[in-house]
Amino acid sequence: MTNEELIGKLKTIVKPYIKNEEAFKNMNEQTDFLNDLKINSANLVDVILDVETEFDITIDNESMEKMLNVKAAMDIINTKLAEK
Repeated sequence: MTNEELIGKLKTIVKPYIKNEEAFKNMNEQTDFLNDLKINSANLVDVILDVETEFDITIDNESMEKMLNVKAAMDIINTKLAEK
């Protein structure tokens, strides 16, 4: 899966939770879920659960704590997919 495809899937997953439409339109690897998209921490858990479902992976607590921006999410997803 290319980075563009992965970002596209992440955009679909985070869309229901975002509070900053402008940052969402320009979402890229540097986009921070909390500061840029204004997703609250409770909804970030929902995002992580949705990522697990979408990609059929399990994200451990240590990885969850690191999943604060798009780049970290992509790295974690790619690592978990490679482990399957």
